[in-house]
Amino acid sequence: MASNPHGSDSSKPDIRERIAQASRLAAESGWDALLITPGPDLRYLAGYDAIPLERLTCLVVPSAGDPILVAPLLEKSAAAASPVGDAGIDIRTWGETDDPYRLVAALLPGARHVGVDDHMWAVKALSFRGAMPGAEQYPAGSVLSQMRMRKSAEEVAALLRAGRAIDEVHAAVPSLLRPGRTEREVGNDIAALILDAGHVTVDFVIVASGPNGASPHHAVSDRVIEVGDPIVVDIGGTMPDGYCSDETRTYAVGDPGDEYLRAYAELQRAQSAACAAVRPGVTCEGIDAVARDHLGSAGLGELFIHRTGHGIGLETHEDPYIVEGNTLPLEEGMTFSVEPGFYDEGRWGARIEDIVACGADGPIMLNNRPRDLVIVD
Repeated sequence: MASNPHGSDSSKPDIRERIAQASRLAAESGWDALLITPGPDLRYLAGYDAIPLERLTCLVVPSAGDPILVAPLLEKSAAAASPVGDAGIDIRTWGETDDPYRLVAALLPGARHVGVDDHMWAVKALSFRGAMPGAEQYPAGSVLSQMRMRKSAEEVAALLRAGRAIDEVHAAVPSLLRPGRTEREVGNDIAALILDAGHVTVDFVIVASGPNGASPHHAVSDRVIEVGDPIVVDIGGTMPDGYCSDETRTYAVGDPGDEYLRAYAELQRAQSAACAAVRPGVTCEGIDAVARDHLGSAGLGELFIHRTGHGIGLETHEDPYIVEGNTLPLEEGMTFSVEPGFYDEGRWGARIEDIVACGADGPIMLNNRPRDLVIVD
């Protein structure tokens, strides 16, 4: 099996520098090494989108010493063809009858504290525990998120390309909405458009009509769209460079009624105000509060049942999270969604979501479709 094409080719990161920074941060945490298996952390650090298999692939990042990629022998050519090979990182292979966990343990004699990536399969983490009984394990995300949440200019550019691609899909959504069609039929059409717009995977499609709009993660169903239905459409995918898109717009088939229109107008104001508040030094919970306070003053606070946003990059959901209690100050390059909504169970819902990068002087909008309620006649 060959490696998937996703990676960070367009951003051309300095793999050696990223790994060296991770090593320094691990040392500052008092850890002897990081153990990184296939997933977004491996893609970020080494540019290698290794297939997650039961066979162990693991980037070993000592806090003192050179990194080593441990990989199955049959994956050696894929690893060497990835940025790992270009960066000259040592690749150690193991055969079918070898114990790769003991191989990793032998590379870290005397290790007492190791960080394991947050997406490591439990069976692999437990196998490392068996091979390294004297080493305490810690979630590596506490270190790696410090790097991944601060996007480089190249990463912001990649997310802008993803944002433009999903904007293109939303531009076509009104043509798909009409009474008599099911959510599933519309969702299938949207999925095809996501791929046509340049994504290599469809990560999610939510088409939530009428009362289904009150469930933020509804997905699709066989419900038939009716005249007067508001419809929440939340869609996203992954681009060839591995960076993700995520955008929500709300539509209506015919007139949804004055009560809904008034509530939507307040939601639009709340979302606009929260986006405008983005700038270095403002806390994550501060952005959440802007949206939440506005909806609360409009009598919609109890219907806003989720956080205001989440970070995005090589994953659709990653740090930083825009939620009450997160006192992290925003920094230039942090990129996240701003997506307040209201959800009235049994009746309807609405959400407006944009991806926003924190710029030096304020917000950089990475989605740029109109945010008005689109009424399809």
